[in-house]
Amino acid sequence: MKKLFIALAVSATLAACSTTSPDVIQRGDAQRLSQVQDGTVLSVRPVVVEGTQSGIGAAAGGVAGGVAGSSVGGSREQVVVGVLGAVAGAVIGNAVERMGTREEAVEVLVQLKNGERRAIVQAKGNETLVPGEAVILVTTGGKTRVSRAPAVMPKS
Repeated sequence: MKKLFIALAVSATLAACSTTSPDVIQRGDAQRLSQVQDGTVLSVRPVVVEGTQSGIGAAAGGVAGGVAGSSVGGSREQVVVGVLGAVAGAVIGNAVERMGTREEAVEVLVQLKNGERRAIVQAKGNETLVPGEAVILVTTGGKTRVSRAPAVMPKS
């Protein structure tokens, strides 16, 4: 039982490590050709990316609550308190997972060179983008991130 609880806790911790940061590239996206588009920032606004509810937090909390509750009282009370502990633990575990995987993010509205507009939500990165700034949209595997455009070197 203790090994199961440890495995669930480790799984919940790893699930919380997921990010939408433009500064973090997923392993599967490395060494892939990406499409790059030039654009200009129209607006940037803060948003929150809601946390995940994979069920791992609820399962881990339910196991922990059930084990803790079943150690209370006599045999009859152990069952009742164990069930109540499992339910309470599942609710708390779900909330902890959801809050632990929430991210502060930004929604960036960009106008492309051809006049089209795109809105991209990404976690706050190391760059602070401002309206009027030249940016690039890098799309890899269906995911797009926005970053400051590199300086263009004049042709020799």
